[in-house]
Amino acid sequence: MMNDFTKFIKSNQEQAVASWVNYLNQVRIDQLLSSFREQDENLLNALSSVDDAVKRIDLEVVTSNRGGQHGMHGFIAELAEVGIGNARKHILGQDPVYQWVNDNGPVDLVRGGVDIQQKFVASGGRFSLGAITEHLEKYPDYVKNGGKYQIPRDHFEVVKRLYSMPPEEAGKFLSRSGDGPSFTDWRWIDAFFRQGSIDLESLEPSTLEYRQVQRGVYESTMADEENSLRSTDRSLRDNAYRESLPTLREGASATLTAAAVEGGTAFVLAVVAKKREGKSLREFSQQDWIDIAGETGLSFGKGGIRGSSIYALTNFTATSAAAASSIVTASFGIAEQANKLRRGEIDELEFIENAELLSLEAAVSALSSFVGQAVIPVPVLGAVIGNTVGAIMYRTVASSLSKRETELIERYLDEQHVLDEHLAAEHQDLIQKLDEGMSDYVGLLERAFSPDMQIALLGSAELARQLGVPAEEILDSEEKIHAYFLD
Repeated sequence: MMNDFTKFIKSNQEQAVASWVNYLNQVRIDQLLSSFREQDENLLNALSSVDDAVKRIDLEVVTSNRGGQHGMHGFIAELAEVGIGNARKHILGQDPVYQWVNDNGPVDLVRGGVDIQQKFVASGGRFSLGAITEHLEKYPDYVKNGGKYQIPRDHFEVVKRLYSMPPEEAGKFLSRSGDGPSFTDWRWIDAFFRQGSIDLESLEPSTLEYRQVQRGVYESTMADEENSLRSTDRSLRDNAYRESLPTLREGASATLTAAAVEGGTAFVLAVVAKKREGKSLREFSQQDWIDIAGETGLSFGKGGIRGSSIYALTNFTATSAAAASSIVTASFGIAEQANKLRRGEIDELEFIENAELLSLEAAVSALSSFVGQAVIPVPVLGAVIGNTVGAIMYRTVASSLSKRETELIERYLDEQHVLDEHLAAEHQDLIQKLDEGMSDYVGLLERAFSPDMQIALLGSAELARQLGVPAEEILDSEEKIHAYFLD
């Protein structure tokens, strides 16, 4: 009775560990699927933000010719900045930050509570700073009140580079005329910041360059942004997938947990077994504690192997957790039977029968746990209940057989062994005959296709006779050959 009880406890503990490992795996998969669902929505919102911006540019700016030939690009830049800025937040699952003011006042955009005035002006070669000067004259407290100026990204890069360039370097490396920033540009920018009404911190680059917001160009600019968003989306999904993969740390956690559970179970069962002998804890001898420690340590090691094996099988092969645990259990049991066979404690037939029984019990445990987990979708609990019910049913059926039924099964097994031996002998005899026949046939083929004409002639005739060609049709003499080709 105690042996069956111990088996029940160990079987439940083993399947509980398997169910827990399966739960860890399922959590990662659920998180990955949830990330993909969220990213689907993020991508949709990001692309919608860009599409909405394009539609508003088409209807509210281009179609209405707002700003005219020389000012239209400024309004295009504002709407494009809002659409792209919000899209880049959406793709990351964040809330949009830009709002378009659209009232022809001192503020063009608002980003997270910060007022922004955009200046996209190329005339005069002042990199949009001349337009900022005009705006400051009209609204002198704009920067003091926390406002920022936004200029084209390419303009900002030039302004920042010239601003940080010492006079000696500017005079030496900047051209007096020609392409690119000149020494005159440097002097103008230096004077602009020396006035003290604004510093570089009050400037920021736009998402876009000056050329990207021109009429006839903005469509390709926004299309490129959509492609960039899709690329970011793929990168985020790849990152989510990599984060969902099994890790060495999680595998180590599964190993240690399984070892602790199996070792703890073995400790409790060992103590209970000693107490059933009539001893109290105070009466345990040093040898008793050594025996308990030995069983606990062995189970701790087996538990570690179980945890790492289940984690590897469920993550790197198409194996369920319940089946993986049963494979490990059966492997341990068969290894133990193999040791008994080597020590001569059992014979070969007993080894086979015990291994079959262990495999059957492991299969019953796996199936019961799988069904239990499906019926009761609570991690660990469903597997334990299913395994308990399945084990009880299996043992009840196994123990309910009468002596006569058991003898019938044993006699059937004996008959099967005899039949197997008889069939094996017949199979070996047929294989031997087949080998002899094939050897004769291969020899016949070698003669029929020999490079020696005389041997080939005789071999071909022999091959024809073996294949059932009538004797009168076989060219096995010179007379028959002459008659066949000349008559």
